Amino acid sequence: MSQLQELPQRLHHYAFVVRDHEANRKFFEDVLGLPLVATWCERLFNAEVQREVAYCHTFFGLADGSALAFFQFADEEMYERSKAIYPRIAGFQHIALKVDRKTFDEIAHRLDTAKIPRSQTDHGYCLSQYVKSPDGLRVEFTVDAEDVDRINAVRRADAHAELERWLGGDHTINNLERAH
Repeated sequence: MSQLQELPQRLHHYAFVVRDHEANRKFFEDVLGLPLVATWCERLFNAEVQREVAYCHTFFGLADGSALAFFQFADEEMYERSKAIYPRIAGFQHIALKVDRKTFDEIAHRLDTAKIPRSQTDHGYCLSQYVKSPDGLRVEFTVDAEDVDRINAVRRADAHAELERWLGGDHTINNLERAH
């Protein structure tokens, strides 16, 4: 099958269920500095629970017009049935946001000031810092390496061959950019 003739333009939003919109707002807006740009209060019939469900849907804006979006339900049952469930090794499930170095450093300062733990990893092709939201969503802020265009060109050229090699059982690393 061939690639779409025109790829999706950008991410519109990534949605996540939260228990407490205000705790979430404080984290994303007050600590991280992402603005609350929309709040939609809605009600719809949910076929899975066979009843009408009330919810509030908030959006925190990103520079390209996309957003991180969050649902809070009016009742605990819907939260329990809809919340994210993380595996015991949960670090691999996350959303990553690209930032420049100035913003990366500002976010680190904001998190340190708020005494919110964060971790940092140099992947070689990018430098990342990770933090968890009040509901456990792992958020990554990443700044590209200076020679990211060269690195991306290499990976783009061999993406299919590398995937085939790995799926065939050869698990040799190919990230020579990363300090191991």
